[in-house]
Amino acid sequence: MSTALKNKEQPFRMIAKTLFGLEEILSRELADLGASKLKTMNRSVEFYGDKQLLYEANLWCRTATRILKPFTSFKAANENELYHKVSNIEWGKYLDIEQTFAIDAVITKSQFTNSLYVAQKTKDAIVDQFRRTSGRRPSVELNNPDIRINVYIYKNECRLAIDSSGEPLFKRGYRRKTGKAPLNEVLAAGIVMQSEWDKKSSFVDAMCGSGTIVIEAALLARNMAPGLTRKQFSFMNWPDYDQQMYDLICEKAREAVIPELNFEMLAADLREAAVYDSQDNAKEAGVVENITFKHCAIKDLIPPESPGVLIINPPYGERISTIKNEIEELYQSIGDAFKRNFTGYDAFVFTGNLDAAKKIGLRTSRRIQMYNGSIECRLLKFEMYQGSRKQN
Repeated sequence: MSTALKNKEQPFRMIAKTLFGLEEILSRELADLGASKLKTMNRSVEFYGDKQLLYEANLWCRTATRILKPFTSFKAANENELYHKVSNIEWGKYLDIEQTFAIDAVITKSQFTNSLYVAQKTKDAIVDQFRRTSGRRPSVELNNPDIRINVYIYKNECRLAIDSSGEPLFKRGYRRKTGKAPLNEVLAAGIVMQSEWDKKSSFVDAMCGSGTIVIEAALLARNMAPGLTRKQFSFMNWPDYDQQMYDLICEKAREAVIPELNFEMLAADLREAAVYDSQDNAKEAGVVENITFKHCAIKDLIPPESPGVLIINPPYGERISTIKNEIEELYQSIGDAFKRNFTGYDAFVFTGNLDAAKKIGLRTSRRIQMYNGSIECRLLKFEMYQGSRKQN
């Protein structure tokens, strides 16, 4: 997907953050963009590239939540050492006194036990340096800063990185309406990509909610860069920001869009309001013309011609008010609908309720561990051939 712009900059190290279970998919996305020296880690991928790749990774990566550019590391055994070493960094290279900034801190297996305190000490060191050199200081803005600094401490090793994304990359900009438990866009894209859908056969989400899964599938099928719907990335506030390069990358991305699809995509939901919400979101994403929307239950849904892929994210029943019998009946009806209506499909259920999932009554061919926030989930694959076998 690289636009092959002229850029003689030496490759530098970057870290792409992601969700548990999506590391390998993100690594493949980065490799396709031309990243080198890829290293898959826990919820992240390390890679090397230039400024062009940094821009493209933010624009194109469907399963990344942030792209970080590390710029220094050091050992800090206590708060005074942390403050001193942060104070020695030349902060004028990364932050203008007129800009706002924020610190995100993460600590793991460290003598530091409070991430908010680490962020505070880092902030103090930065503003104190500006006061000493200019008599003024930049302002802290937690919600939408111009510059966001990431501090990661493992044991006594401290790594500082500048966040090139700003708002997390799952905030594509198209989702104006959400239901009660909307899926993160990165998670939805990851689910679609985990399904290994060929982007040529029918696609169905029979419990579409606010439409995130089917919209991400449509964006993928049409080769639409998910970042094109965003108006702002944090790298736009960096002193070396190249507006011309970014504009050309966006132009190439728009030229790469597939204008039409020659297969059917279908989204349905039992709740009429959810169908309207998903239509509105699909319109914002630019894919509403590619998706047929229906108001009906999964048991009444007649899908497009097989072969195809069906993906649903049914309720997990984690709320106290949810009656166990109701959830089990729902999952049993899902299995019945699969057997009755979806012969020839690969059917996927993303759920955090594995006990209820047993009520589907069909044997899985894949079980992929993932998380929806703090909820441990599975993406279950059911191959709906004629006479699909029941689960033992």
